Amino acid sequence: MNWDELYQSKDTPWEKGAAAPPLLEWLRKRGPLQGEVLVPGCGYGHDVRAIAAASSESVVVGIDIAATALKEALKYPGVGREVFQSADIFALPELLQNRFDWVVEHTCFCAIQPERRVDYVKMVVSALKPNGSLLAIFFLNPWDAEDEIPEGGGPPFGVTKEELDKLFKSQFDLIEEFRPTISYPGREGREIVRRLQKTRVGPAGA
Repeated sequence: MNWDELYQSKDTPWEKGAAAPPLLEWLRKRGPLQGEVLVPGCGYGHDVRAIAAASSESVVVGIDIAATALKEALKYPGVGREVFQSADIFALPELLQNRFDWVVEHTCFCAIQPERRVDYVKMVVSALKPNGSLLAIFFLNPWDAEDEIPEGGGPPFGVTKEELDKLFKSQFDLIEEFRPTISYPGREGREIVRRLQKTRVGPAGA
């Protein structure tokens, strides 16, 4: 899939013009994310700026493979120590490895082909410091029965809690899980928020 072409044509239903409500709920209730934070598939950078605005000391790095998305992200006024750069999540640059205290997931995991989810987990493991955390907003049910599902079933691609457990259990401990009380219209009840802490070394998806 050519993500840059989608951004150029504005065929971006995931672009809502604001940070993810569940992320804002986390920041309001749990406080800012401290240290260095990576946001993969950051798009226009709304989540990046929300995290940076919550902590003047944290460095927040948003990466995307789509040049058009990053160009748009840079048009917004700076709010803190946010940085945007081009990177492929499946070929993470060395400078972004073993660096981050947090990885924040929102609409990246659900957009990749399900067979690449093990590679996604490997990316998160490689980006995080020992004992770093993944804060993830996962789509459990991206589609309603009456929704018009794209040919091939997505993206976005749904996932079950059991699949998430299997994917992450070898290298992460589940620290917290909750259903967000606020969501974008149409996403109510379809998302789950998890904080997973990197604690062990083992093959992803084992």
